[in-house]
Amino acid sequence: TKMINIKYKIEFFNEWHCGSGLSAGADVDALVIKDKNNLPYIPGKTIKGLVRQALEEIAEYIDKLDLMKDINVNFGVERQSSTEKENLTDIQSRGTIFFTNATLTTELSSSIIASETQEHLYRSIASTAINENGVAKKNSLRKIQTTIPCELHGDIFGLNKSLEQDIRVALAFIKRLGVSRNRGLGRCKFTIEKIEEVKA
Repeated sequence: TKMINIKYKIEFFNEWHCGSGLSAGADVDALVIKDKNNLPYIPGKTIKGLVRQALEEIAEYIDKLDLMKDINVNFGVERQSSTEKENLTDIQSRGTIFFTNATLTTELSSSIIASETQEHLYRSIASTAINENGVAKKNSLRKIQTTIPCELHGDIFGLNKSLEQDIRVALAFIKRLGVSRNRGLGRCKFTIEKIEEVKA
């Protein structure tokens, strides 16, 4: 079977929030995920999940059972064991595909680190829940940290060539990323920059 590696970029058109699960105490309720140099990135597993979800929606929409099988082979399967006798390979498989973290380019990262301007990549936005009378609900004010619009780059390694066309469609299908997508955050576009065939 032929395998391919894909280089892609994500262009954000507005602010976005990929959560770290951490807060800054009383200041900000939800911080964005950052690397050791305080630069934004998106974990490979987050992108893998989004791409898988897009592929599954496409497979369901066009009723392609063979695509569902390809998804499971490439992306892996996680099932709960129904009996104690099942061995681990029956319960889960990791799949063949690997997603790197999506990051800023090396040149841009180096420039930001050298000029120590990381703080300008982020800002806090406040939101609150409104009740049926149009009044803010008590204790509902939340501040979340967002990342300014930027371009991130990532790789997909070890993809079965038979999925190439479906992956192209799936990447084009993803229009938003991160939390608060229903509030307009995280509008984005995935673009494939390079596809190379590799020997399996």
